[in-house]
Amino acid sequence: MNHKVILFLLAASVLICFHPAEAQQPKKIARIGFLSALSPDGVPAWLEAFRQGLGELGYVEGKNIVIEWRYAEGKLDRLPALAAELVRLKVAVIVSGGPAVTRAAKEVTSSIPIVMGFDNDPVGSAFVASLARPGGNITGLSNFAPEMSGKRLELLKEIVPKLSRVAVLGASTQPGNAQMLKETELAAGTFGVQLQYLDVLSPKDIESVFRAASNGRADAILMLSIPLVLSHRTQLADLAVKRRLPVIYSQPENTEAGGLMYYGVNTPDLFRRAATYVDKILKGAKPADLPVEQPKKFEFIINLKAAKQIGLTIPPNVLARADRVIR
Repeated sequence: MNHKVILFLLAASVLICFHPAEAQQPKKIARIGFLSALSPDGVPAWLEAFRQGLGELGYVEGKNIVIEWRYAEGKLDRLPALAAELVRLKVAVIVSGGPAVTRAAKEVTSSIPIVMGFDNDPVGSAFVASLARPGGNITGLSNFAPEMSGKRLELLKEIVPKLSRVAVLGASTQPGNAQMLKETELAAGTFGVQLQYLDVLSPKDIESVFRAASNGRADAILMLSIPLVLSHRTQLADLAVKRRLPVIYSQPENTEAGGLMYYGVNTPDLFRRAATYVDKILKGAKPADLPVEQPKKFEFIINLKAAKQIGLTIPPNVLARADRVIR
């Protein structure tokens, strides 16, 4: 009997020492930082796509991940402080919502992995050593496709047959701007179009560049990727109507706000794919070894209401190629 008691006590002690500890061991919750130059209502499709991508991989906010959302609300000078805040929170990875964001994050950490939601020219901006072998703490998605500039000019040429002068709106301080401008210049040579480059560095420049485009007898405007394109999309659409200028934009959200056309990368798809990078990094992969991926999905959107407001008729053959038509 004593022998049985001794065995029982030994078994009980083992359970007391080990089982409760294992039962109480909390599941590790990963902390992810998401940094955007815009406000949350500025690009809801991007945020939803990122959440969707995480969900497809088994991640649920509040259960096995915590996402620290930080927004600069269109004020780029806030980005360094917001990036530093994420570093202080010791997030496992930072997801950046654009080139300006990536630059701000890069300046405050060389150890925390950074996943680019999109970037125009990650090599030219010195974010990565090469697309195949990033080499540092940054990797992710590139939205650069050289053929886009030619396609955008081609579309402008089709809706404005006598197109000869195009005003190109860009931001010289934006990473990747020089590469995008170079590709646009090459395409302009092919189509025999003269370009007028106008720098947009702050909101106060918006009205003046539209005035300069009109005074320069521009037949249309081609918008490069500029941070304030989204935060001031209603103003841009209104000025295009006022100046009666066809504009092809760098973000699809501009067409929803009254802009004429968009042709380019499906940005939500990039953010959905960014979740894959986050997953790999949380499982131990190093950004240096994860190749930067190129865009796979493109879209063409036309706003017929905007066309009517500037007295423009979109040819049926162009209309038929649109992925989405806003009426």
